Amino acid sequence: MRARLTAGLVVLLAVSCAAVGVAAVYELDGFLTGRLDQQLQDAGARFPASLEHGSTRLSDHDGDEQGGDTRRQSTGTFGARLVGGDVTNAAVVSPGTGTAARNVELTARDEAVLAALPANGRAHTVDLSALGDYRVLATYGKDGDVLITGLPTEPVDAAVHRLELVAALVFGVALVVAGVAGALWVRWSLRPLNRVAATATRVSELPLASGEVALPPRAPASDPRSEVGRVAGAFNRMLGHVEDALTKRHASEERLRTFAADASHELRTPVASVRGHAELALLHPGPVPPKVTRALERIAAESARMGEMVDDLLLLARLDAGRPLERLPVDLTHLVLDAVTDARAAGPGHRWVLELAEEPVMVTGDAHRLQQVLANLLANARVHTPVGTRVTVSLEETGTEAVLKVHDDGPGVAEDVRPGVFERFTRADRRRADGTGSGAGLGLSIVAAVVEAHGGTVALESHPGATTFTVHLPAT
Repeated sequence: MRARLTAGLVVLLAVSCAAVGVAAVYELDGFLTGRLDQQLQDAGARFPASLEHGSTRLSDHDGDEQGGDTRRQSTGTFGARLVGGDVTNAAVVSPGTGTAARNVELTARDEAVLAALPANGRAHTVDLSALGDYRVLATYGKDGDVLITGLPTEPVDAAVHRLELVAALVFGVALVVAGVAGALWVRWSLRPLNRVAATATRVSELPLASGEVALPPRAPASDPRSEVGRVAGAFNRMLGHVEDALTKRHASEERLRTFAADASHELRTPVASVRGHAELALLHPGPVPPKVTRALERIAAESARMGEMVDDLLLLARLDAGRPLERLPVDLTHLVLDAVTDARAAGPGHRWVLELAEEPVMVTGDAHRLQQVLANLLANARVHTPVGTRVTVSLEETGTEAVLKVHDDGPGVAEDVRPGVFERFTRADRRRADGTGSGAGLGLSIVAAVVEAHGGTVALESHPGATTFTVHLPAT
Protein backbone atom coordinates (compact mmCIF):
# COMPACT_ATOMS: atom_id res chain seq x y z
CA MET A 1 0.00 0.00 0.00
CA ARG A 2 2.84 2.38 0.87
CA ALA A 3 4.43 1.78 -2.53
CA ARG A 4 1.14 2.33 -4.37
CA LEU A 5 0.36 5.53 -2.49
CA THR A 6 3.86 6.89 -3.04
CA ALA A 7 3.80 5.91 -6.70
CA GLY A 8 0.38 7.55 -7.12
CA LEU A 9 1.64 10.74 -5.49
CA VAL A 10 4.71 10.84 -7.73
CA VAL A 11 2.65 10.11 -10.85
CA LEU A 12 0.18 12.91 -10.04
CA LEU A 13 3.06 15.30 -9.40
CA ALA A 14 4.76 14.21 -12.63
CA VAL A 15 1.56 14.82 -14.59
CA SER A 16 1.20 18.25 -12.96
CA CYS A 17 4.82 19.13 -13.69
CA ALA A 18 4.49 17.95 -17.27
CA ALA A 19 1.33 20.04 -17.72
CA VAL A 20 3.01 23.13 -16.26
CA GLY A 21 6.15 22.56 -18.35
CA VAL A 22 4.23 22.05 -21.59
CA ALA A 23 2.07 25.11 -20.91
CA ALA A 24 5.13 27.24 -20.10
CA VAL A 25 7.04 26.12 -23.20
CA TYR A 26 4.00 26.58 -25.42
CA GLU A 27 3.32 30.03 -23.98
CA LEU A 28 6.96 31.14 -24.30
CA ASP A 29 7.15 29.86 -27.86
CA GLY A 30 3.95 31.69 -28.75
CA PHE A 31 5.09 34.87 -27.04
CA LEU A 32 8.52 34.95 -28.69
CA THR A 33 7.05 34.02 -32.06
CA GLY A 34 4.58 36.88 -31.67
CA ARG A 35 7.45 39.26 -30.90
CA LEU A 36 9.22 37.99 -34.00
CA ASP A 37 6.10 38.58 -36.10
CA GLN A 38 5.87 42.11 -34.69
CA GLN A 39 9.47 42.75 -35.72
CA LEU A 40 8.62 41.58 -39.21
CA GLN A 41 5.64 43.94 -39.30
CA ASP A 42 7.83 46.83 -38.11
CA ALA A 43 10.57 46.06 -40.63
CA GLY A 44 8.04 45.94 -43.43
CA ALA A 45 9.25 45.25 -46.99
CA ARG A 46 12.01 47.89 -47.05
CA PHE A 47 14.89 45.41 -47.33
CA PRO A 48 13.42 43.14 -50.06
CA ALA A 49 12.12 46.22 -51.95
CA SER A 50 15.65 47.64 -52.10
CA LEU A 51 16.83 44.44 -53.79
CA GLU A 52 15.01 45.37 -57.02
CA HIS A 53 17.44 48.26 -57.56
CA GLY A 54 20.20 45.86 -58.53
CA SER A 55 20.15 44.74 -62.16
CA THR A 56 21.84 41.39 -61.44
CA ARG A 57 22.24 39.07 -58.45
CA LEU A 58 24.30 40.73 -55.73
CA SER A 59 27.89 40.02 -54.95
CA ASP A 60 28.99 39.42 -51.40
CA HIS A 61 30.48 42.96 -51.04
CA ASP A 62 28.13 45.26 -52.93
CA GLY A 63 27.22 47.11 -49.74
CA ASP A 64 24.52 49.77 -49.61
CA GLU A 65 24.53 50.65 -53.29
CA GLN A 66 23.60 47.29 -54.71
CA GLY A 67 23.16 45.13 -51.61
CA GLY A 68 19.82 46.53 -50.56
CA ASP A 69 18.76 48.88 -47.80
CA THR A 70 20.09 47.27 -44.60
CA ARG A 71 19.44 50.23 -42.36
CA ARG A 72 17.62 49.34 -39.16
CA GLN A 73 17.72 45.67 -40.20
CA SER A 74 18.87 43.16 -37.63
CA THR A 75 21.55 40.61 -38.39
CA GLY A 76 20.16 37.60 -40.20
CA THR A 77 17.24 39.43 -41.80
CA PHE A 78 16.29 37.66 -45.02
CA GLY A 79 14.84 39.36 -48.07
CA ALA A 80 13.64 37.99 -51.39
CA ARG A 81 11.88 39.41 -54.46
CA LEU A 82 9.64 37.24 -56.63
CA VAL A 83 8.37 38.17 -60.06
CA GLY A 84 5.90 35.88 -61.72
CA GLY A 85 6.57 33.21 -59.13
CA ASP A 86 10.34 33.23 -59.75
CA VAL A 87 12.91 34.47 -57.26
CA THR A 88 14.89 37.31 -58.86
CA ASN A 89 16.84 38.39 -55.79
CA ALA A 90 17.53 36.84 -52.37
CA ALA A 91 19.90 38.18 -49.71
CA VAL A 92 20.50 38.15 -45.98
CA VAL A 93 21.99 40.78 -43.69
CA SER A 94 25.48 39.58 -42.77
CA PRO A 95 26.56 39.38 -39.15
CA GLY A 96 29.09 41.80 -37.79
CA THR A 97 28.65 45.24 -39.34
CA GLY A 98 24.92 45.06 -39.83
CA THR A 99 25.29 47.22 -42.99
CA ALA A 100 26.20 44.62 -45.59
CA ALA A 101 24.07 42.02 -47.30
CA ARG A 102 25.13 38.88 -49.09
CA ASN A 103 23.46 36.85 -51.74
CA VAL A 104 21.77 33.58 -50.84
CA GLU A 105 21.81 30.69 -53.25
CA LEU A 106 18.38 29.06 -52.96
CA THR A 107 17.58 25.59 -54.09
CA ALA A 108 14.64 24.79 -56.30
CA ARG A 109 12.81 23.49 -53.27
CA ASP A 110 13.45 26.76 -51.39
CA GLU A 111 12.16 28.79 -54.33
CA ALA A 112 9.06 26.61 -54.55
CA VAL A 113 8.41 27.10 -50.82
CA LEU A 114 8.77 30.89 -51.13
CA ALA A 115 6.58 31.01 -54.25
CA ALA A 116 3.84 29.13 -52.39
CA LEU A 117 3.64 31.71 -49.57
CA PRO A 118 0.38 33.68 -49.58
CA ALA A 119 0.92 37.46 -49.71
CA ASN A 120 -1.70 38.18 -47.07
CA GLY A 121 0.44 40.01 -44.56
CA ARG A 122 0.61 37.02 -42.18
CA ALA A 123 3.85 35.41 -41.04
CA HIS A 124 4.74 31.79 -41.75
CA THR A 125 7.57 29.51 -40.73
CA VAL A 126 9.68 27.98 -43.52
CA ASP A 127 12.81 25.83 -43.65
CA LEU A 128 15.42 27.22 -46.05
CA SER A 129 18.21 24.82 -46.97
CA ALA A 130 20.94 27.45 -46.84
CA LEU A 131 19.74 29.32 -43.74
CA GLY A 132 17.58 27.05 -41.57
CA ASP A 133 14.21 27.90 -40.05
CA TYR A 134 12.89 31.40 -40.76
CA ARG A 135 9.76 33.32 -39.94
CA VAL A 136 8.79 35.07 -43.19
CA LEU A 137 6.19 37.61 -44.28
CA ALA A 138 5.11 38.06 -47.92
CA THR A 139 3.58 41.27 -49.30
CA TYR A 140 2.90 42.67 -52.77
CA GLY A 141 5.33 45.31 -54.11
CA LYS A 142 4.56 48.39 -56.19
CA ASP A 143 5.63 46.74 -59.44
CA GLY A 144 3.34 43.73 -59.03
CA ASP A 145 6.15 41.69 -57.56
CA VAL A 146 6.10 39.80 -54.22
CA LEU A 147 8.45 40.92 -51.46
CA ILE A 148 9.41 38.53 -48.70
CA THR A 149 10.98 39.55 -45.40
CA GLY A 150 12.20 36.98 -42.88
CA LEU A 151 13.84 36.69 -39.50
CA PRO A 152 15.60 33.59 -38.12
CA THR A 153 13.73 31.53 -35.51
CA GLU A 154 17.00 30.32 -33.94
CA PRO A 155 16.82 32.77 -30.98
CA VAL A 156 13.23 31.66 -30.29
CA ASP A 157 14.16 27.97 -30.57
CA ALA A 158 17.20 28.46 -28.31
CA ALA A 159 15.11 30.17 -25.64
CA VAL A 160 12.45 27.49 -25.82
CA HIS A 161 15.00 24.66 -25.65
CA ARG A 162 16.70 26.28 -22.70
CA LEU A 163 13.36 26.52 -20.89
CA GLU A 164 12.70 22.84 -21.67
CA LEU A 165 16.09 21.85 -20.25
CA VAL A 166 15.65 23.95 -17.10
CA ALA A 167 12.08 22.72 -16.59
CA ALA A 168 13.13 19.07 -17.03
CA LEU A 169 15.98 19.49 -14.54
CA VAL A 170 13.91 21.36 -11.95
CA PHE A 171 10.91 19.07 -12.26
CA GLY A 172 13.14 15.97 -12.13
CA VAL A 173 14.73 17.11 -8.88
CA ALA A 174 11.29 18.05 -7.55
CA LEU A 175 9.94 14.58 -8.38
CA VAL A 176 12.85 12.85 -6.63
CA VAL A 177 12.50 15.03 -3.53
CA ALA A 178 8.72 14.63 -3.56
CA GLY A 179 9.05 10.83 -3.94
CA VAL A 180 11.37 10.52 -0.94
CA ALA A 181 9.35 12.95 1.17
CA GLY A 182 6.09 11.30 0.09
CA ALA A 183 7.37 7.84 1.01
CA LEU A 184 8.38 9.06 4.46
CA TRP A 185 5.07 10.86 4.93
CA VAL A 186 3.02 7.84 3.82
CA ARG A 187 5.06 5.58 6.08
CA TRP A 188 4.48 7.90 9.03
CA SER A 189 0.77 8.23 8.24
CA LEU A 190 0.28 4.46 8.02
CA ARG A 191 2.01 3.62 11.31
CA PRO A 192 -1.33 2.96 13.09
CA LEU A 193 -2.36 0.63 10.26
CA ASN A 194 0.98 -1.18 10.50
CA ARG A 195 0.36 -1.76 14.20
CA VAL A 196 -3.08 -3.19 13.39
CA ALA A 197 -1.48 -5.47 10.77
CA ALA A 198 1.17 -6.60 13.26
CA THR A 199 -1.51 -7.46 15.81
CA ALA A 200 -3.51 -9.34 13.16
CA THR A 201 -0.37 -11.30 12.20
CA ARG A 202 0.21 -12.34 15.81
CA VAL A 203 -3.42 -13.43 16.11
CA SER A 204 -3.18 -15.46 12.90
CA GLU A 205 -0.21 -17.37 14.33
CA LEU A 206 -2.08 -18.44 17.48
CA PRO A 207 -3.42 -22.02 17.77
CA LEU A 208 -7.10 -21.14 17.94
CA ALA A 209 -8.39 -24.63 17.17
CA SER A 210 -8.44 -25.88 20.75
CA GLY A 211 -7.29 -25.16 24.24
CA GLU A 212 -7.12 -21.91 26.15
CA VAL A 213 -5.94 -19.06 23.97
CA ALA A 214 -4.46 -15.76 25.22
CA LEU A 215 -4.92 -13.10 22.56
CA PRO A 216 -2.20 -10.46 22.19
CA PRO A 217 -2.71 -6.85 23.33
CA ARG A 218 -5.15 -4.81 21.29
CA ALA A 219 -4.02 -2.54 18.49
CA PRO A 220 -3.21 1.00 19.73
CA ALA A 221 -6.15 3.36 19.51
CA SER A 222 -6.07 6.04 16.82
CA ASP A 223 -8.17 9.04 15.92
CA PRO A 224 -11.68 7.55 15.48
CA ARG A 225 -12.44 10.19 12.88
CA SER A 226 -9.83 8.75 10.51
CA GLU A 227 -10.15 5.64 8.36
CA VAL A 228 -7.25 3.97 10.13
CA GLY A 229 -8.79 4.79 13.50
CA ARG A 230 -12.09 3.22 12.50
CA VAL A 231 -10.29 0.11 11.24
CA ALA A 232 -8.33 -0.18 14.49
CA GLY A 233 -11.49 0.26 16.56
CA ALA A 234 -13.43 -2.34 14.56
CA PHE A 235 -10.48 -4.76 14.75
CA ASN A 236 -10.23 -4.37 18.52
CA ARG A 237 -13.95 -4.97 18.92
CA MET A 238 -13.66 -8.07 16.74
CA LEU A 239 -10.79 -9.34 18.90
CA GLY A 240 -12.95 -8.80 21.96
CA HIS A 241 -15.76 -10.88 20.47
CA VAL A 242 -13.29 -13.59 19.41
CA GLU A 243 -11.77 -13.69 22.88
CA ASP A 244 -15.21 -13.99 24.50
CA ALA A 245 -16.14 -16.80 22.09
CA LEU A 246 -12.86 -18.63 22.69
CA THR A 247 -13.24 -18.29 26.44
CA LYS A 248 -16.79 -19.68 26.35
CA ARG A 249 -15.73 -22.49 24.02
CA HIS A 250 -12.82 -23.40 26.26
CA ALA A 251 -15.08 -23.42 29.31
CA SER A 252 -17.57 -25.63 27.46
CA GLU A 253 -14.82 -28.01 26.37
CA GLU A 254 -13.50 -28.19 29.92
CA ARG A 255 -16.98 -29.06 31.19
CA LEU A 256 -17.32 -31.76 28.52
CA ARG A 257 -13.88 -33.19 29.35
CA THR A 258 -14.69 -33.20 33.04
CA PHE A 259 -18.03 -34.84 32.38
CA ALA A 260 -16.47 -37.48 30.09
CA ALA A 261 -13.73 -38.22 32.60
CA ASP A 262 -16.11 -38.37 35.57
CA ALA A 263 -18.72 -40.38 33.69
CA SER A 264 -16.12 -42.83 32.38
CA HIS A 265 -14.61 -43.22 35.81
CA GLU A 266 -17.99 -43.75 37.45
CA LEU A 267 -19.18 -46.17 34.76
CA ARG A 268 -16.21 -48.48 35.13
CA THR A 269 -17.45 -49.92 38.46
CA PRO A 270 -21.08 -50.76 37.45
CA VAL A 271 -19.95 -52.10 34.05
CA ALA A 272 -17.39 -54.34 35.74
CA SER A 273 -20.04 -55.41 38.23
CA VAL A 274 -22.52 -56.34 35.47
CA ARG A 275 -19.83 -58.29 33.63
CA GLY A 276 -18.77 -60.06 36.83
CA HIS A 277 -22.32 -61.10 37.72
CA ALA A 278 -22.92 -62.37 34.18
CA GLU A 279 -19.77 -64.47 34.24
CA LEU A 280 -20.62 -65.71 37.73
CA ALA A 281 -24.08 -66.78 36.56
CA LEU A 282 -22.51 -68.68 33.64
CA LEU A 283 -20.42 -70.64 36.16
CA HIS A 284 -23.55 -71.87 38.01
CA PRO A 285 -23.25 -75.70 38.30
CA GLY A 286 -26.93 -76.40 37.97
CA PRO A 287 -28.87 -76.77 34.72
CA VAL A 288 -29.53 -73.47 32.92
CA PRO A 289 -31.92 -73.13 29.98
CA PRO A 290 -30.10 -72.46 26.67
CA LYS A 291 -31.87 -69.13 26.17
CA VAL A 292 -30.72 -67.93 29.59
CA THR A 293 -27.18 -69.06 28.86
CA ARG A 294 -27.24 -67.16 25.55
CA ALA A 295 -28.56 -64.06 27.28
CA LEU A 296 -25.86 -64.22 29.94
CA GLU A 297 -23.16 -64.64 27.30
CA ARG A 298 -24.46 -61.57 25.42
CA ILE A 299 -24.55 -59.58 28.67
CA ALA A 300 -20.94 -60.52 29.39
CA ALA A 301 -19.83 -59.68 25.84
CA GLU A 302 -21.62 -56.35 25.69
CA SER A 303 -20.44 -55.35 29.16
CA ALA A 304 -16.88 -56.18 28.07
CA ARG A 305 -17.31 -54.01 24.96
CA MET A 306 -18.81 -51.23 27.05
CA GLY A 307 -15.87 -51.50 29.42
CA GLU A 308 -13.45 -51.04 26.53
CA MET A 309 -15.44 -48.02 25.35
CA VAL A 310 -15.37 -46.52 28.84
CA ASP A 311 -11.59 -47.04 28.96
CA ASP A 312 -11.21 -45.35 25.57
CA LEU A 313 -13.28 -42.35 26.66
CA LEU A 314 -11.30 -42.08 29.86
CA LEU A 315 -8.03 -42.19 27.89
CA LEU A 316 -9.20 -39.43 25.53
CA ALA A 317 -10.31 -37.32 28.49
CA ARG A 318 -6.90 -37.71 30.09
CA LEU A 319 -5.11 -36.82 26.86
CA ASP A 320 -7.35 -33.79 26.40
CA ALA A 321 -6.50 -32.69 29.91
CA GLY A 322 -2.82 -32.80 28.96
CA ARG A 323 -1.81 -35.45 31.42
CA PRO A 324 1.75 -36.54 30.59
CA LEU A 325 2.46 -40.03 29.27
CA GLU A 326 5.43 -42.16 30.17
CA ARG A 327 8.67 -41.07 28.52
CA LEU A 328 10.78 -44.23 28.37
CA PRO A 329 12.80 -45.86 25.57
CA VAL A 330 10.50 -48.10 23.52
CA ASP A 331 11.52 -50.71 20.96
CA LEU A 332 8.95 -49.96 18.28
CA THR A 333 10.09 -52.94 16.19
CA HIS A 334 9.20 -55.32 19.01
CA LEU A 335 5.76 -53.69 19.40
CA VAL A 336 5.10 -54.09 15.68
CA LEU A 337 6.01 -57.78 15.79
CA ASP A 338 3.66 -58.39 18.70
CA ALA A 339 0.83 -56.39 17.13
CA VAL A 340 1.05 -58.24 13.80
CA THR A 341 1.14 -61.58 15.63
CA ASP A 342 -2.07 -60.63 17.47
CA ALA A 343 -3.64 -59.43 14.22
CA ARG A 344 -2.88 -62.76 12.47
CA ALA A 345 -4.63 -64.59 15.27
CA ALA A 346 -7.66 -62.27 15.11
CA GLY A 347 -7.84 -62.19 11.32
CA PRO A 348 -6.43 -65.41 9.86
CA GLY A 349 -8.26 -64.78 6.59
CA HIS A 350 -6.13 -61.71 5.83
CA ARG A 351 -2.61 -61.80 4.42
CA TRP A 352 -0.27 -60.03 6.84
CA VAL A 353 3.10 -58.83 5.53
CA LEU A 354 5.94 -57.31 7.56
CA GLU A 355 8.59 -54.93 6.20
CA LEU A 356 11.04 -54.02 8.97
CA ALA A 357 14.39 -52.27 9.10
CA GLU A 358 17.47 -54.37 9.81
CA GLU A 359 18.13 -52.51 13.07
CA PRO A 360 15.55 -52.00 15.84
CA VAL A 361 13.75 -48.66 15.67
CA MET A 362 13.72 -46.92 19.03
CA VAL A 363 11.43 -44.11 20.17
CA THR A 364 10.75 -42.39 23.47
CA GLY A 365 7.23 -42.71 24.82
CA ASP A 366 4.59 -44.83 26.49
CA ALA A 367 4.89 -48.44 25.31
CA HIS A 368 1.33 -49.35 26.36
CA ARG A 369 -0.20 -46.43 24.45
CA LEU A 370 1.94 -47.04 21.38
CA GLN A 371 0.86 -50.67 21.47
CA GLN A 372 -2.72 -49.41 21.50
CA VAL A 373 -1.99 -47.27 18.40
CA LEU A 374 -0.69 -50.33 16.52
CA ALA A 375 -3.61 -52.50 17.67
CA ASN A 376 -6.18 -49.91 16.57
CA LEU A 377 -4.60 -49.41 13.14
CA LEU A 378 -4.39 -53.15 12.46
CA ALA A 379 -7.91 -53.73 13.80
CA ASN A 380 -9.16 -50.97 11.52
CA ALA A 381 -7.51 -52.65 8.51
CA ARG A 382 -8.93 -56.04 9.50
CA VAL A 383 -12.49 -54.92 10.25
CA HIS A 384 -13.02 -52.68 7.22
CA THR A 385 -11.52 -54.92 4.53
CA PRO A 386 -12.78 -58.28 3.20
CA VAL A 387 -11.14 -61.62 3.85
CA GLY A 388 -8.11 -62.16 1.62
CA THR A 389 -6.99 -58.52 1.76
CA ARG A 390 -3.24 -57.99 1.86
CA VAL A 391 -2.18 -55.80 4.81
CA THR A 392 1.44 -54.59 4.81
CA VAL A 393 3.02 -53.13 7.96
CA SER A 394 6.33 -51.33 7.37
CA LEU A 395 8.63 -49.60 9.84
CA GLU A 396 11.76 -47.61 9.09
CA GLU A 397 13.87 -44.85 10.56
CA THR A 398 14.54 -41.80 8.38
CA GLY A 399 16.88 -39.32 9.97
CA THR A 400 15.27 -38.20 13.20
CA GLU A 401 11.90 -39.86 12.60
CA ALA A 402 10.41 -43.29 12.89
CA VAL A 403 7.92 -43.90 10.07
CA LEU A 404 5.23 -46.54 10.50
CA LYS A 405 2.91 -47.41 7.61
CA VAL A 406 -0.13 -49.69 7.56
CA HIS A 407 -1.17 -50.32 3.95
CA ASP A 408 -3.98 -52.48 2.61
CA ASP A 409 -5.39 -53.17 -0.85
CA GLY A 410 -9.00 -53.13 0.29
CA PRO A 411 -11.90 -51.00 -0.97
CA GLY A 412 -10.58 -47.80 0.62
CA VAL A 413 -12.16 -45.18 2.83
CA ALA A 414 -15.24 -43.41 1.48
CA GLU A 415 -14.47 -39.91 0.20
CA ASP A 416 -17.05 -38.25 2.46
CA VAL A 417 -15.53 -39.96 5.52
CA ARG A 418 -11.86 -39.10 4.91
CA PRO A 419 -11.91 -35.47 6.20
CA GLY A 420 -13.19 -36.55 9.64
CA VAL A 421 -11.66 -40.00 9.87
CA PHE A 422 -9.63 -39.06 12.97
CA GLU A 423 -12.54 -37.38 14.71
CA ARG A 424 -14.39 -39.09 17.53
CA PHE A 425 -17.39 -41.30 16.87
CA THR A 426 -16.69 -41.43 13.14
CA ARG A 427 -17.67 -44.75 11.57
CA ALA A 428 -16.74 -45.79 8.06
CA ASP A 429 -20.24 -47.23 7.42
CA ARG A 430 -22.09 -44.36 9.13
CA ARG A 431 -24.25 -46.90 10.94
CA ARG A 432 -24.53 -48.28 14.41
CA ALA A 433 -22.39 -51.22 15.38
CA ASP A 434 -24.03 -54.42 14.24
CA GLY A 435 -21.86 -57.05 15.83
CA THR A 436 -19.58 -57.46 12.80
CA GLY A 437 -16.67 -55.68 14.44
CA SER A 438 -17.65 -52.04 14.04
CA GLY A 439 -16.98 -50.06 17.16
CA ALA A 440 -17.96 -46.71 18.55
CA GLY A 441 -15.69 -44.77 16.22
CA LEU A 442 -13.03 -44.02 18.84
CA GLY A 443 -10.14 -46.15 17.54
CA LEU A 444 -8.62 -43.72 15.03
CA SER A 445 -9.29 -40.71 17.28
CA ILE A 446 -7.25 -42.49 19.99
CA VAL A 447 -4.52 -43.11 17.41
CA ALA A 448 -4.40 -39.41 16.53
CA ALA A 449 -4.48 -38.29 20.18
CA VAL A 450 -1.74 -40.67 21.33
CA VAL A 451 0.51 -39.88 18.35
CA GLU A 452 0.05 -36.15 18.92
CA ALA A 453 0.86 -36.60 22.62
CA HIS A 454 4.15 -38.20 21.53
CA GLY A 455 4.96 -35.20 19.31
CA GLY A 456 4.17 -37.02 16.07
CA THR A 457 1.67 -36.90 13.23
CA VAL A 458 -0.64 -39.37 11.51
CA ALA A 459 -2.05 -39.08 7.98
CA LEU A 460 -4.34 -41.01 5.66
CA GLU A 461 -4.07 -41.59 1.92
CA SER A 462 -6.86 -43.66 0.42
CA HIS A 463 -8.46 -44.59 -2.86
CA PRO A 464 -10.06 -47.82 -4.05
CA GLY A 465 -7.44 -50.55 -3.90
CA ALA A 466 -4.94 -48.70 -1.70
CA THR A 467 -5.29 -47.27 1.80
CA THR A 468 -2.27 -46.14 3.82
CA PHE A 469 -2.08 -44.81 7.37
CA THR A 470 1.32 -43.16 7.98
CA VAL A 471 2.59 -42.38 11.49
CA HIS A 472 5.62 -40.17 12.08
CA LEU A 473 7.23 -40.31 15.54
CA PRO A 474 10.40 -38.62 16.80
CA ALA A 475 13.15 -41.26 16.90
CA THR A 476 15.45 -41.65 19.88
